[in-house]
Amino acid sequence: MSRVQLAVLGLAGLLATAPAAQAQVRPYIGFVYPAGGQQGTTFQIRVGGQNLDDVHEAIVSGPGVRAKVVDYLRRMGAQEITLLREQVNEVKKGSAGKEEAGLRLIERIEKRFTENVQTPACTSIAALVLVEVTMARDAKPGQRELILATPRGVSNPLVFHVGQLPEVARKPMVASTRQVLGKEELALRVRPADEVEARIAVPCTMNGQIASGEVNRYRFDARKGQRLVVSVQARQLVPFIADAVPGWFQPVMSLSDANGKEVAYSDDYRFKPDPVILYEVSKDGQYVLSITDAIYRGREDFVYRVTLGEVPFATSIFPLGARAGTPVSIQMKGWNLQQAELTPPASDAGPGIHPVAAVKEGFVSNRLPFVLDTLPERLEKEPNNDRPHAQKVKLPVIVNGRIDRPNDWDVFAVAGRAGDTLVAEVYARRLDSPLDSLLKLTDAAGKLLALNDDREDVEAGVNTHHADSYLMVKLPADGTYYVHVGDVAHSGGEEYAYRLRLSAPRPDFALYTVPSSVGLRGKGSGAVSVQAVRKDGFAGPIKIGLKDPPSGISATPVSLSPTQDVTRLAVRTTLADTSQPVRLAIEGVAKIGQRDVAHAAVPAEDRMQAFLWRHLVPAEELKVLVFNPSYQPPAKRVRRTPAPTPSETKPPAAAVDPKTGKPKFTKQQVAGRLRQLKLLFEDGLLTEDFYDRKVAECEAVL
Repeated sequence: MSRVQLAVLGLAGLLATAPAAQAQVRPYIGFVYPAGGQQGTTFQIRVGGQNLDDVHEAIVSGPGVRAKVVDYLRRMGAQEITLLREQVNEVKKGSAGKEEAGLRLIERIEKRFTENVQTPACTSIAALVLVEVTMARDAKPGQRELILATPRGVSNPLVFHVGQLPEVARKPMVASTRQVLGKEELALRVRPADEVEARIAVPCTMNGQIASGEVNRYRFDARKGQRLVVSVQARQLVPFIADAVPGWFQPVMSLSDANGKEVAYSDDYRFKPDPVILYEVSKDGQYVLSITDAIYRGREDFVYRVTLGEVPFATSIFPLGARAGTPVSIQMKGWNLQQAELTPPASDAGPGIHPVAAVKEGFVSNRLPFVLDTLPERLEKEPNNDRPHAQKVKLPVIVNGRIDRPNDWDVFAVAGRAGDTLVAEVYARRLDSPLDSLLKLTDAAGKLLALNDDREDVEAGVNTHHADSYLMVKLPADGTYYVHVGDVAHSGGEEYAYRLRLSAPRPDFALYTVPSSVGLRGKGSGAVSVQAVRKDGFAGPIKIGLKDPPSGISATPVSLSPTQDVTRLAVRTTLADTSQPVRLAIEGVAKIGQRDVAHAAVPAEDRMQAFLWRHLVPAEELKVLVFNPSYQPPAKRVRRTPAPTPSETKPPAAAVDPKTGKPKFTKQQVAGRLRQLKLLFEDGLLTEDFYDRKVAECEAVL
């Protein structure tokens, strides 16, 4: 097991030992449907999760998008279902069943019956929050984050998109039921015939949820010569599903003509699970797009967004980066890019990854990562396929190159001295290049000194194939050394770009904090885990603390020793509560050489893939909410008439079982039943009379 795997597992261990109160109250969301909408529209979404009682706020990051909680459909137990059935029967038998108010109550209860599943396939997504989202016409398109807040905490974030095209959304799924071995067909969703295939107008974005064994189809008209882009967001929306193999929704797309002949197919896009179809229409007519899961799994968190149309789509850029502070010229290849403009990073942008996109007639294409660094840069020059033709470079340098044909090798000659340490690092897969690099170091005689295929990188986020290579070698003698770059599968092409760093070690570090939100009891404390990723052999101490914390929130700095990669930072507050989640920033400072180097910690979620592997999924901000543990939200429903006093209520005969003559409930059961009655009443599912009688039954036992 690698050091990075041990570090992530160690981080998980720290999370497991976090205060129980904090772990229990943190809200969790597992899917958002639909996971986006069009600019200038208002629509309703469903958020599935757990620990969402009294949810009162939905927040979408960035300007131009407002979200409002409309309703909370918690998962109900068998006793609550029985109470509601009694209520429905009573209304139907009485005069109220013929009145408008009674009919509305029956309709509301029956809707709750439809939404509630007694044996959900996944309890962690069985509770639903209905949210109304309003997007401004000028809301910046692209990826955002959505979180929910309750009086006791803030949820994990999930991806939410601001789209530019008209949107189509299929009817939302009811919670999937747990499958029983040998009776799996009983858990399959049966769609009405008119919902199997949808008619759409191109261009548009389609939203759907895939149920077990289900195929969704979309029929549309197309003209000969149209260059259609069909791109899916699925794994991008829910990156990891803990109890699914391979650990995410693996969509498969097929495009057929009016005769049912398949004209295009895709089950992934290069190394990414979300497929893309690029198809030039061969003849006028109707076409049908089908989407399903690769092995016909499905559940309500198998959410997708499919964008279809003659929209700009970038397949590659070159170079993959540049030196910060210098003029940038980027070549972009792809579909429908005629007259499109690419906007490079700002002239004052600092080192790091900056997404770039093409804009055509106001439509923004998919984004590709572009990295800025501080080292000198140069381009690879052919021919440089072997040692006799190696391209000479002077250290330090970053070479921007391509493995531009199958079986190609790029070889670079560097001068080295005995005892010097040479670092060779490839950036390709981390920058969305399909290159699966192989890195070799040889001496002047051709002797192999070091070789590396893949190096695991916790900073890769949701990328599970760590395909970039890395070498750090102490040179044995003065002389010329040769660095060879190739592709493991002997593939190549124009899009197989890379950045090769050749330099002495540049010791550095990065920090990640888990989780991405914290709930603190008023005038209390909590903790976040902090993980360090050490680079180029850096083994110094790192001092960690809060940077410019909000008033009333503090933390005593902690230090990571040279042999330590994970620690916990205790966060305290003197506040009684905060009305809104506030942003918290954590920073690490270390002495590297003669400089003090500071880096902000990246908030992240610790996520499990396919029952075993753990990954850090970065988030935009670290949120903290201070709550009053004794706070009780105001009643959602106010009685129209005063509640009867015990003296006004006759002892109900229903409180006693007529067969045994004993009370229906024990004293231990009464507290839970009273809570159920209160929740159902506040949800507007019980009449005052029915509620009063059932409460009286409970009080008769006390």
